[in-house]
Amino acid sequence: MIELRSDNAAGVAPEILAAVQAANTGSALAYGGDDLTADLQEVVRRVFEHPAARVFPVTSGTAANSLAISAATPPWGAVLCHSSAHIITAEGGATSLFGGGAVMRGVDGAHALIDPERLREVLESVRWGDPHESQPSVLSLTLPSDHGTVYDVDQVAKLVAVARERGLRTHLDGARLANAVAALGCAPADVTWRAGVDVLSLGATKNGALSAEAIVAFDSAIADELVYRTKRSGHVTSKMRFQSAQLAAYLTDGLWLRLASNANQRMAALVAELQSLAAYGVRLLDRVDVNMAFVEMPAAAIDAATEAGVQFYRMGPTTVRLVTSWQTTAEDVAAAAARFREACSSARDGETLTG
Repeated sequence: MIELRSDNAAGVAPEILAAVQAANTGSALAYGGDDLTADLQEVVRRVFEHPAARVFPVTSGTAANSLAISAATPPWGAVLCHSSAHIITAEGGATSLFGGGAVMRGVDGAHALIDPERLREVLESVRWGDPHESQPSVLSLTLPSDHGTVYDVDQVAKLVAVARERGLRTHLDGARLANAVAALGCAPADVTWRAGVDVLSLGATKNGALSAEAIVAFDSAIADELVYRTKRSGHVTSKMRFQSAQLAAYLTDGLWLRLASNANQRMAALVAELQSLAAYGVRLLDRVDVNMAFVEMPAAAIDAATEAGVQFYRMGPTTVRLVTSWQTTAEDVAAAAARFREACSSARDGETLTG
């Protein structure tokens, strides 16, 4: 079987397992009062080049997103995000729950990225100060988007500037931030707080960690809120040192970027192979910036590839989503490409016979 369903399906990186094992000695104060969690604060400040950033380990991306946003919006607020964003399509209303009822509102844009002019139009249409209408208070950007596309640094800064004109804070859903940073070749600070981001959901599980995510707050007021919100929601874990050890190892010596770069490179190689199958009716549905691709191909070819042991998500009768991970090898890509080619060939032969 060749795993292309999700980077969530991959295992734990050896370096991170080693960090957990190293933390598993002696005893340590519970609920984040340990030395490893204290050290993590300094690791995050160094990596993001922000002397006052504060980090809060949590156990899931849903928790990171919903808690980060809840600390930045009042209950009567509205959160603006792209219509395809995870917080509006796939988290069971968690942001509204932890935000005390905050409303999610989609803002469109090509390539699953918010269009600045469309954002401005939405903000200008709001009845500001009217209690009958939820008041936009947070802009949430997903980087990379849920379609695998990436905002560049200038695009993030431009969207933040539009949001700030109306006093909105900005949240960044960085479930795959490492993949975006690796693709952009920028400093993590450049696409976060230097671009105006106030709070970040920092993903690690998709990129080699073991149920360890984090909220990074660059705004002190949001950080102060999170002290209580993480506890109230059950995300101040008793043995936090094991999460902190993972996150520190993840961010140290560029491990997170090396893992993400492998995923990105393997997807680039797979995309090149898929593009060579255009004659069989295979085409990309959007550009591929990181480790995720949405691909259209004949239904019979999808069936044949599945039977041949290629694992992926089928998004529709003739559409699949493919995701590579830190664990995907060049051999996996070559094998997947060969099986897709054979599947497409057999599907076309079948059509010829039935036709």
